[in-house]
Amino acid sequence: MYIRLFQIEHMKRRDFLSKGSVGSASLLLGLDRFFNAGTASHKFQLNYAPHFGMFRNSAPGGVLDELDFMADQGFRSLEDNDMKKRPLEMQQKIAARMERHSMAMGVFVAHQIYWKEPNLTSGKKEWRDQFLKEIKESVEVAKRVNAKWMTVVPGHLDLRKDMGYQAANVIETLKRACDILEPHGLIMVLEPLNPRSHPGLFLTKAAQAYEICKAVDSPSCKILYDIYHQQITEGNLIPNIEASWDEIAYFQIGDNPGRKEPTSGEINYLNVFKFIHEKKFDGILGMEHGNSIAGKKGEQHVIDAYIKSDNF
Repeated sequence: MYIRLFQIEHMKRRDFLSKGSVGSASLLLGLDRFFNAGTASHKFQLNYAPHFGMFRNSAPGGVLDELDFMADQGFRSLEDNDMKKRPLEMQQKIAARMERHSMAMGVFVAHQIYWKEPNLTSGKKEWRDQFLKEIKESVEVAKRVNAKWMTVVPGHLDLRKDMGYQAANVIETLKRACDILEPHGLIMVLEPLNPRSHPGLFLTKAAQAYEICKAVDSPSCKILYDIYHQQITEGNLIPNIEASWDEIAYFQIGDNPGRKEPTSGEINYLNVFKFIHEKKFDGILGMEHGNSIAGKKGEQHVIDAYIKSDNF
């Protein structure tokens, strides 16, 4: 099909030029863009969100050029974990460029993540207050970049407390965060992380996140189901997605081993994506992974992998 399209476009260019209708190099460039306009991008069935740096070689002019490139390839959203850390002016520029392309904003990280300390599990007031202050700050970022979701990781285990007490402390803090988020229609998504890459964290499994969301009982507290992490933690992906479906608001993607694009590892992403699509998921799936091949070739390989895995 692609060869045939190329032949047709080549014939159109040849016929056009043979009539002597092109009088300048600028018109030739415009003609090229015209003929390529309908063929460069792919219409994905699910809403995949690349991140900055994923296409840096194909769009070397910076993050705004990368956004243009993403849109040209058919991607309808952006994920940027570091959005909150970006200067305010850059947040505004990114938001304006996304709006130009009718792109949605995926998750950004809402707060400082404690990888070694029990900030939410401990129940200590100073850690809770700091977390809630950062959630309030994230509301302003979300408004600025038209985001709906923000990532929350409850932090490390408190090894001096039973799990029941830790869970109660986390739930209470999240309820207070929901009081901040609900009036704005914003959602914090809790991300369970695998214990091999991140040993000692409180939240590791989908069922645990599901239990916490049910206890918090708010539309502003849902699950970020990271397929890469859950493949390592417990596998059984489709049944676990099914079991926790009504609390999942967001997905992240990465193949295992290696945390690269789909088709690079052991996960049958074609079947996983098909299941998610059949469940009529209309949210975002963040492409939170690296590229298995370096350079422009690797970036095209990422695009091709998503086209292949989305072909169900």
